[in-house]
Amino acid sequence: MILETERLYLREMNQFDLESLCKILQDKDTMYAYEGPFSDEEVQEWLDRQISRYQKWKFGLWAVVLKETDEMIGQCGLTMQSWKDEEVLEIGYLFERLYWHKGYAIEAAKACKKYAFEVLRAEEVCSIIRDTNIASQNVAIRNGMTMAGTWTKHYKGVDMPHYRYVVQR
Repeated sequence: MILETERLYLREMNQFDLESLCKILQDKDTMYAYEGPFSDEEVQEWLDRQISRYQKWKFGLWAVVLKETDEMIGQCGLTMQSWKDEEVLEIGYLFERLYWHKGYAIEAAKACKKYAFEVLRAEEVCSIIRDTNIASQNVAIRNGMTMAGTWTKHYKGVDMPHYRYVVQR
């Protein structure tokens, strides 16, 4: 276990989480900000990338597990992301649609912010969010972040404006 909150715990993902990850990354409604659901191969690549991040940085997107049921309901964590010409520390979150609007994303994101500041001693952390993803923008705002810039990313052949929400220690 990496982090614990009132209702959740966060831990590193492993190959046994593939099925739970598929429920998230292969749901078309959940993945609207990514231009659609992932294939089996893309889900495996996503999982492999997180495992690689744990080895490289000792952090990445972690499995979010509901204490009550011991079920993986989402992912939330810290990653290094490209923003224009720099690498920035980002809090990312993505939950199974069944668990939306229950406060789990903000609960996990707040714990990740605390981890970034207290354990990693980061001066700043951000969330990079597609302009159409209002729910995730609201999580960032509730996590004490303010919008600090825009940038258009090119993904799957689509221009996607993104906002960068930032909070400093």
